[in-house]
Amino acid sequence: MNKGLSPSRQMWNRVMTALVWASAVLVMVLVAGIIGMVLVRGIPHISWKFLSTTASVLKKTDGILPAILNTLYVIVLTLLIVLPLGVGAAVYLTEYASNRRLIEVIEFTNETLAGIPSIIYGLVGMLVFNQKLNLGGCLISGSLTLVIMVLPTIIRTTQESLKTVPQSYREGALGLGATKWHIVRTLVLPCSLDGIVSGCILAVGRIVGESAALLFTAGTGKVLASSIAKAYTSSGATLSVALYMTVSEDGDFAVGYAIAAVLMVLVLCLNGLAKLARKKLKRDM
Repeated sequence: MNKGLSPSRQMWNRVMTALVWASAVLVMVLVAGIIGMVLVRGIPHISWKFLSTTASVLKKTDGILPAILNTLYVIVLTLLIVLPLGVGAAVYLTEYASNRRLIEVIEFTNETLAGIPSIIYGLVGMLVFNQKLNLGGCLISGSLTLVIMVLPTIIRTTQESLKTVPQSYREGALGLGATKWHIVRTLVLPCSLDGIVSGCILAVGRIVGESAALLFTAGTGKVLASSIAKAYTSSGATLSVALYMTVSEDGDFAVGYAIAAVLMVLVLCLNGLAKLARKKLKRDM
């Protein structure tokens, strides 16, 4: 491979290859170390009682069932709102919009929104959803705030995935008499499904790991709601918020590591379900 190159160039290639391998090994070691430390310190404190009860001083329990349910509620509501909005916006920008100036403005705005700190989203969400719309501190307010936060990610990943579909596919379908919407629905979207699922996985990671914005909007309640509707209209702490409250206020690092381990397992399970859904959708399409 290096034949014909000067000795200095060959040495440069070897050095750069060694740096790339060293960087890859370093990243793998760091990731494995973080995951291993959390699992080793957290798993011994996880039990069925821990997962199926609520936190109570009188009963001397540190259960996280409300936090697990609140996290799932927030994920479901946020994705139900943000996926149609994000995918629809990406389809419009890629397939329908013709004003190049307008597209550039929207893309610049989208990139700007993606870089805003989450604490700012939390403050705006509290002022708009909690106070102006009189929703109060509840999971609906938190979910709506998260929709605004993860929308740029969904739009960007979907848009880049749509751009990878060869233009010849669209031209061939148009030549056969297919309508624009038929091409998008039966050709473009199935071909870009991998990117859409990747954006969904990134969004789930952002939702599950978010705490600052939810502290302002969803609150820190640890009470198990009597119904799903009651849960959405009540203050509730997700797993990330519960982790923050447990470590920062209670100083209980053992329970904190246990919550972190549950959080990691939950994210892995959700990512696995997303990949299974992608395979099923590909077969059906």
